[in-house]
Amino acid sequence: MKKFYLMAVTLFAAFTVQAQDVVKFAPLDNSPVDISYFPNKAVKFKKTDNPNPVVKVIYARPSAKGRTIFGDVVKFGEIWRVGANENTEIKFYKDVTIGGKKIPAGYYSLFAIPEKDKWTIIINKELDLWGGYAYDESKDVVRVSVPVKPVNETIEALSIAFTTQGNIANLVIGWDKTTVELPITIK
Repeated sequence: MKKFYLMAVTLFAAFTVQAQDVVKFAPLDNSPVDISYFPNKAVKFKKTDNPNPVVKVIYARPSAKGRTIFGDVVKFGEIWRVGANENTEIKFYKDVTIGGKKIPAGYYSLFAIPEKDKWTIIINKELDLWGGYAYDESKDVVRVSVPVKPVNETIEALSIAFTTQGNIANLVIGWDKTTVELPITIK
C-alpha cells in the first residue's frame, strides 16, 4: 500500500509540474506572415514543367481597415518595408536581372519608397530588420522606379503575387487602391 501511495503522489506531482509548463502561444498577429512563389506552387504542373521555385517572397500582410494607406499610413517619399513587422525578404534561387542589373542568387530584403505616381523598389543586402528603421542605403543592390497602377476595388490586405510575360516574372504588390509591378528577368 505504501508503494502504491508513493507512486500515486509521484504521478500527481509529475502531472502538476507538466501542467504548469504549458507553452503560452502568442495570439494571431494582426498582420499574418505569408509567402508568394514564382512560379506559383499552387499551379498544377505538367511533367515537362519545372515546378522548382525561382523567387520566394516572405512578408507580413497588414490590412487597410478603412484607412487611406498610401500618403497617410505609408508616407509618400519615405522608406517602407513593404509589409508590416519585420522587413520583407526575397530569395532568388538562381541569378536574375532587375533594372538591367544582374542579381546573384541569395536572400535579400525588399523595400520601397512610394510616391503618388511611382515607387522606387529597392533590393537590399540587409536581412533580419524590424521595419525600415535600420535601413542602410549603402547596402542597396538595385533601385528601380516603377509606375503606380490604380485599381478600382480595394485590396484589403497587402498582397504580393507574380504574373508572367515570357522570361519575365512581374512581382506585383497590391494594397488599398494601388498596385505596382517589378519586372524580374529569369534566364
